[in-house]
Amino acid sequence: MCDVEETEPSGTLRDRLIAAGHLIPLGVRGVYGRSGAMEHVIERFEACVTAAGADQRADVVRLPPIFSRAHYARINHIHNFPDLLGSIHAFTGDERAHRGMSARFMAGEDWTTDLVPAETMLIPAACYPLYPTLTGALPDGGRVVDLRSFVFRHDPSDDPARMQIFRQREYVRLGSAHQAHSHRDAWLERAEGLLAALGLPVERVVANDPFFGRGGRLAKATQREQALKWELVVPVASDDSPTAVASCNLHLDYFGLAFDITAADGAAAHTACVGFGLERVALALFRHHGLDPERWPAEVRDRLEQGAA
Repeated sequence: MCDVEETEPSGTLRDRLIAAGHLIPLGVRGVYGRSGAMEHVIERFEACVTAAGADQRADVVRLPPIFSRAHYARINHIHNFPDLLGSIHAFTGDERAHRGMSARFMAGEDWTTDLVPAETMLIPAACYPLYPTLTGALPDGGRVVDLRSFVFRHDPSDDPARMQIFRQREYVRLGSAHQAHSHRDAWLERAEGLLAALGLPVERVVANDPFFGRGGRLAKATQREQALKWELVVPVASDDSPTAVASCNLHLDYFGLAFDITAADGAAAHTACVGFGLERVALALFRHHGLDPERWPAEVRDRLEQGAA
């Protein structure tokens, strides 16, 4: 394992990734294009995740990065994370309104006042659009769903691991409380083993979501006290503040109640998920093995190319 080879550019990790062409700045903090090499690393890591979940008999679902504003209104995201949300707005006016908007645009004035909320929101987690599609009774034994999507969080930063739009790969379990808990615990072991097998110095930690404001302090404490969220962290941009590259979460019956999903016994379904931040895993691999994947340790390259967990 190595941190950065002497032949690679100096500067911060972000500087080095940009100089190597792996990240392409797009004029907004935390928004990047990616190199073909970075995409290949992500694709091969995803193959490893698929192999790790092969026994799950999961339904594969691929959802867009937007979902219904009406569905968004059924959860507490706006109360818990207002600083991270992304609301989509559009122009629906007539020609007169368009002329006024165009004039303000050309004058460098605020032209967005003519926009109105669309029926959609940007999704903040890959599993959010899934739950409204499962209203009703789950089959005997519940369900496991394999998800991947771009997600958005308004969190501008120069830390390359804190992108505003990035991909999550998840395995979501819906069923009884025991099934959800077992899923979370099993994937905590699997995910840690997978990341360690790729030569990453991974550590598991009890964590909390970034709940907003004064009221969020109680939510953070409760989440930690009940150990509902575990993160797998790896040093990426900072040795002192490792980055969460994966998380394993228990939601209790929150989404079951919000979207009227019932387990086999008729009670509100419990849910759990494991989520991998795909760009974050790739950044961790570049950070610890160097910027040229062809020069990574043979065992890491073999593991990725075989797609084996």
